Amino acid sequence: MTPDSTESVSALRPRLAAEPLWDFALALYARPGVEAACLHLQDDAGLEVIELLWRCWLFRHGLAAGPLPEEVRRWQAEVTAPLRRLRRDLKAEAVERASVAALRERIKAAELAAEREALARLERWSLDGPPLRSLPPSTRFPSVLSCCAQLRKKSHFLALETLADRLDPL
Repeated sequence: MTPDSTESVSALRPRLAAEPLWDFALALYARPGVEAACLHLQDDAGLEVIELLWRCWLFRHGLAAGPLPEEVRRWQAEVTAPLRRLRRDLKAEAVERASVAALRERIKAAELAAEREALARLERWSLDGPPLRSLPPSTRFPSVLSCCAQLRKKSHFLALETLADRLDPL
């Protein structure tokens, strides 16, 4: 979070533009523990990795948003999720057949491209879209996910703490 996150949203938005969401997401996801935390929250709590990374990006800049935009939710459900399911379904067979392994890799690349597109849509929405809200400096990361009622287990909150701990201050 920024040292003075009480700044207006209009003053904070240019900072988002200076740090592209895709670059931020790649850097954060590569940090120790982040991939495991994100995948646990996706598989066990139904939170999309891209939503977590987007909310981390906003939080780092002292901002928060409401629910995931419907356009992105639909993209994830109709494009990304089917690719993910197919990739996962082919995992066992890919171990035994090189041709299936090669196909699975192409599906994995398509899944990553779909996630990149979702992040690009979220970035555009954050820069140009409906109002974001600025956060008080004392805000803790798990509280920006209050819209996600599926977070119930201790392991979910531990995963969120892992994400929060890996965020660099501005």
